[in-house]
Amino acid sequence: MIIVGLTGGIGSGKTTVANFFKELNVPVYIADEQAKRLMNTSKVLRRKIINLFGDQAYENNELNRSYIASKIFRDKSLLEQMNAIVHPKVRKHFSRWLTKQDKPYIIKEAAILFEIDSSKEYDFIITVIADEGIRVDRVMKRNNTSEQKIKAIMDNQWADAKKKELSDFIIENNTLEDTEKQVLAIHEKLLKLSQKT
Repeated sequence: MIIVGLTGGIGSGKTTVANFFKELNVPVYIADEQAKRLMNTSKVLRRKIINLFGDQAYENNELNRSYIASKIFRDKSLLEQMNAIVHPKVRKHFSRWLTKQDKPYIIKEAAILFEIDSSKEYDFIITVIADEGIRVDRVMKRNNTSEQKIKAIMDNQWADAKKKELSDFIIENNTLEDTEKQVLAIHEKLLKLSQKT
């Protein structure tokens, strides 16, 4: 089975692309969703996160994401330590999920695939890109947040140009119709490639 990484910066539209693949009956694993779930359900993760950020890391038994985000953006080493705690757990969860799949290929969507140096774990990588103005606009509408905060997140992620160099497929997600056509073309290629393995 082919393992395909799906990545892209904030607001690029990874979820939209992932949903198009789901409509084609491709199993999709959303790493960020699983990470959030595991941070709320795993006692081991909870203990380690509280050790790193203090008791305020959880509020009403849920991860206090705004508090953690405010800490991380002031101190990049905290982001690295957080990733070192969470990503191995997500990786194990993904491995178990993978054993239950039986399609020619699967998609694993991971926002910081390159940033955490996990690109070697995939057979192919798809990077979703979009014009910066469109990305900022999407996130402002979706998260009801400021342009400044979005730009701060973008600064913690690799630039599209750098990701494109290391990707096998690029999806330009500026219009839905166009994006769907690109997904379909990549789907056909991946099905052909899966027959060779």
